[in-house]
Amino acid sequence: MNAFCASVAMRERRGMTRASGVALMFGSGLSNQVGAAVGALAFPVLGPVGVVAVRQWVAAAVLVGAGRPRVRAFTAAQWRLVLGLALVFATMNVTLYSAIDRIGLGLAVTLEFLGPLAVALAGSRRPLDLGCALAAGAAVAVLTSPRPSTDYLGIGLAVVAAVCWACYILLNRAVGARLPGVEGSAAAALVSGAVYVPVGVVVLLHHPPTTAALACALTAGVLSSAVPFLSDVLALRRVPARYFGVFMSVNPVLAALVGLVVLGQHLDVLSWTAIAVIVAANAVAVVRAA
Repeated sequence: MNAFCASVAMRERRGMTRASGVALMFGSGLSNQVGAAVGALAFPVLGPVGVVAVRQWVAAAVLVGAGRPRVRAFTAAQWRLVLGLALVFATMNVTLYSAIDRIGLGLAVTLEFLGPLAVALAGSRRPLDLGCALAAGAAVAVLTSPRPSTDYLGIGLAVVAAVCWACYILLNRAVGARLPGVEGSAAAALVSGAVYVPVGVVVLLHHPPTTAALACALTAGVLSSAVPFLSDVLALRRVPARYFGVFMSVNPVLAALVGLVVLGQHLDVLSWTAIAVIVAANAVAVVRAA
């Protein structure tokens, strides 16, 4: 009887742990997309580059505080990986935010998710994975099909962000294997933030920030950097990496919903269907890769 009660109690604790992990993952994804939407509100004053500069500074402060990288102890090989990750950090955010400015939050984030999907499918010869790739390709063709309002530069910027995200995943794995904890990510964020100091200064001098715009940019940095970082670390202690990867696939849907509510960006039924197909393909690919 005692053994049975102990077993039931253990299952309940696991269920509560899993539920808290799901809540943290949902909070992370929602925070990230709300942060991007709030940052977009500052675009008319600061422009995407100005908002990204502020976000990079916030990310550097958060990650350096959490990771405390011992940069003087890094080897040349470790520095090469860190600098590559820093370049990806800098490029990924500015291309994504520039894409959001041109084509909207939902479409930009959906196209960016092609990066993780490509990593999950890379090298696979399984029929189901091929089906996922074909389904995602068809959905992208629908989303990017020529229309009077099609912004090809915006689409191209989102695709560059997708390539950067794929590189981010691969580089993060390598950095994680070479450096303890989050020292590598923290050092990369520090370098990326430093690169954006002169860029941000020039942008802010040419586009003097208002109090409201600066508050939006800082909020974007906190919601899209600090909150997701801490939430993801806590969530991964409660759920398997496979579930984490699958749940992150809902980000395009959250982005489209947040874009609708916060920014008033409407998508037609065909676009919603294409987003759903890409989300499903990404989820299946992550499960198969796990």
